[in-house]
Amino acid sequence: MLVAERWQKIVQLVNERGSIRVTELSELCQVTEETIRRDLDKLESEGKLMRSHGGAVSVKEAQSEVPFMERETAHADFKNSIAKEAVSRIQENDRIILDASTTAWYMAKIIPDMPLTIITNSIKVALEVSTKEKIQVISTGGLLSPKSLSYVGPLAERSLDVYHAHKLFLSCKGVHMQRGISESNELQALIKHKMISIADETYLLADHSKFGMQSLTQVAGWNEIHHLITDQQTNKDFVNQIREKGVQVLQLEPN
Repeated sequence: MLVAERWQKIVQLVNERGSIRVTELSELCQVTEETIRRDLDKLESEGKLMRSHGGAVSVKEAQSEVPFMERETAHADFKNSIAKEAVSRIQENDRIILDASTTAWYMAKIIPDMPLTIITNSIKVALEVSTKEKIQVISTGGLLSPKSLSYVGPLAERSLDVYHAHKLFLSCKGVHMQRGISESNELQALIKHKMISIADETYLLADHSKFGMQSLTQVAGWNEIHHLITDQQTNKDFVNQIREKGVQVLQLEPN
């Protein structure tokens, strides 16, 4: 197989499957894993795919914003467990930020009705906590993103400038052991980075499916993340690497 043919085959496989590992590409193309890694680096530089930990992801897959209804059911058990642990970190009279992730929505469903201020850019989160009498809800407003049912854009970002929060609870599309966290959509990345800038503590809520992924737009490096809550299926090596960066990691135990 000629080099150009191999590159074409790699791109085709990645686009067909959404993602693929280096080991599998090595077998399918009958070349070494080191050769495949060089191929992936080149193809990423040309914008034909995106690297992930141990493989590659299609550009379409990495950049697409998945509708909330689809995200709501994906890895639901893990997200619920992470949400319960996150809620246990909230105290009366806290001012907290919840992003537009499904895990934050799971949190909103189970947060007790106690004196709190919740700032959010999520329509779903705002509606969920609006029935709780002791909770004050602040919605950012802004440009409505119909897929995520969230507010984004300059107006949403500017609205956060006047607030200060004790704790931020957020998720993301990709968790990379060296680069930190990323989002598939630039507007989502910008609003999340603004949230980080106004919070004393940032809690990253990420199930195992997020790890090893690098999406289109960088949100924050590990120096901006204080806590990580993840599930029992997350690779222990990943967890240890993140702990070494000074992040307090809580990995949930199996039920």
